[in-house]
Amino acid sequence: MTVGAHDGAPRQRRDARRNRELLLEAAHEVFTEQGLDAPLDVIARRAGVGNATLYRHFPTRAALVDAVFRDSLTGTMDAGERARRAPDAWAGLTAYLETVFSTLAADRGSNDLMTTHLRGVGSLEAVHEHNRGTVDALLSRLRDEGTVRADVTTEDVLFGLAALGRAVPALTAATTTPTDGVAPGAATAVPPDAWRRPLALFLAGLRTAPVAGALPAPALTAAELGEVLRELGPHRTRAGDRAPGA
Repeated sequence: MTVGAHDGAPRQRRDARRNRELLLEAAHEVFTEQGLDAPLDVIARRAGVGNATLYRHFPTRAALVDAVFRDSLTGTMDAGERARRAPDAWAGLTAYLETVFSTLAADRGSNDLMTTHLRGVGSLEAVHEHNRGTVDALLSRLRDEGTVRADVTTEDVLFGLAALGRAVPALTAATTTPTDGVAPGAATAVPPDAWRRPLALFLAGLRTAPVAGALPAPALTAAELGEVLRELGPHRTRAGDRAPGA
């Protein structure tokens, strides 16, 4: 018997591992660009494999999402632990939310994960529960201090943050259309940290007393707001990309 006769199974295992790696890389790229509802056949094509190979490794969308984001989600939980230990509860809450929103702005896939509910993703369930615990613990301290309104609940805050978070990718993706005084074809990008301003306004509404100081980030212009609203529209599913059952 020749040595070559034993090469089949190890080579198949190496190929399978490589295909899995390619699928995870492609899925992360596509989810980051388009969100978690991106067509799975687009991911398979970008990985250079067939749909059957994708489903062999990840039989459901939830299984693929869990594999792609499992490690990155731990960073949010680490930020939550730091916030809970902060001597100043308000500083802890604001620092935590800035960390979370920075992630929401950078990655549409993470944004979908953190601001919606996707069944079957075990790591996501843990992050949502930890996030709720962090907000609840900090709000309890702030109510005891009299810093926030006594009638503000954890669910109030989580709902407001989710609604605001859904708009963050549109803020980061939007550019203004040419207006008077702007050369045709020239577009001005909305500042990448534009989300800081509405987040600050939301947090200010929780407090029992106003806080002096300028709001972070400049206000949007009318043209910029128009582009943000356009980005919030049904643009994420590209024509011809979605296959039946994807």
